[in-house]
Amino acid sequence: MEYRNFGRTGIKVSSITLGTGAFGSWGNTDEEECKRIVEESIAAGINFIDTADVYAGGVSEEIVGKALKSRREEIVLGTKVGMQMGNGINRRGNSKRWIKNALEDSLRRLQTDYVDVYQLHRPDLDTDIEETLGILTDLVKEGKIRYIGTSGFQAWQLTESQWASERWKLERFASEQPPYSILNRSIELDVLAAAQKYGLGVLVWSPLSGGLLTGKYSVGQTAEAGSRAERFKGNVLGNVVDPHRPENRVKFEKIHLLQDLANEAGLTLAHMAVAFTQAHPAVTSTIIGPRTRGQLQESLKGIELRLSTDVLDAIDKIVAPGQTLDDMERAWEPGWLAVANRRR
Repeated sequence: MEYRNFGRTGIKVSSITLGTGAFGSWGNTDEEECKRIVEESIAAGINFIDTADVYAGGVSEEIVGKALKSRREEIVLGTKVGMQMGNGINRRGNSKRWIKNALEDSLRRLQTDYVDVYQLHRPDLDTDIEETLGILTDLVKEGKIRYIGTSGFQAWQLTESQWASERWKLERFASEQPPYSILNRSIELDVLAAAQKYGLGVLVWSPLSGGLLTGKYSVGQTAEAGSRAERFKGNVLGNVVDPHRPENRVKFEKIHLLQDLANEAGLTLAHMAVAFTQAHPAVTSTIIGPRTRGQLQESLKGIELRLSTDVLDAIDKIVAPGQTLDDMERAWEPGWLAVANRRR
């Protein structure tokens, strides 16, 4: 396992992070298997585990907490805040009120006194960044958070936050967590450059493009039982990989070319896809989110793979740097594109 500097924090994290979004009702309801996934990941050298309060309504955090109960100090633990949690109009967002309450809930579920990396799950256009940084700074001083991070921030928002931290002498974000894959290279345009400028650690997620880059989906064919397309049919998580969705046709055409390239290089498509995300110098760690032990074990076979320049150049010819083939791959719509913000 390779270990890389986590931004400018001074700590080192594995180049592969275990994501736990599939723990609980969102993927695997077998708690014992989920705990085994955590144990086997640690045994393989993974020292960063990422979760979020919203995953399965908090169940993912509970499972992670039980799995880490006797090994907490070995792991860099990250969780996230900001998505709607249960009923209540204020049980979401990046306000001082909600962050303070949400962190206490996460600490209880995780059975720990502190979180290593506490991340804003999405930007919140209704909350001033200074208010958010203010409460996060207070919580760092209280020892309940070691570092703070973001997820899904645009380059200008990363810059704004750094300026606010400097101006008001507040804690600065240490990391960003964006989606990144061969099919979704939009962060190469500016987010990764901003991260390098400000010394941020970068934890990329969805390296397999929701499962498309495993090669198990085909245009027009019904998704297999248990697959993401079948489990999340009708919402964003399912639509982005739906074989029947017309917008996915161009992605399947590219995937066919990528599969040929992987075959020529003697690689699996999935291993090539994960290794691609590892090649960018701004990327610290790639988040994998296995639903089963079998998926984890298959992923672990390729963790030390590094692609040659020839393979990377060939990928660039199939999907150009900075290109995104489907806006749905970005996983969220910026608030400023909402109708209410575009109409007088």
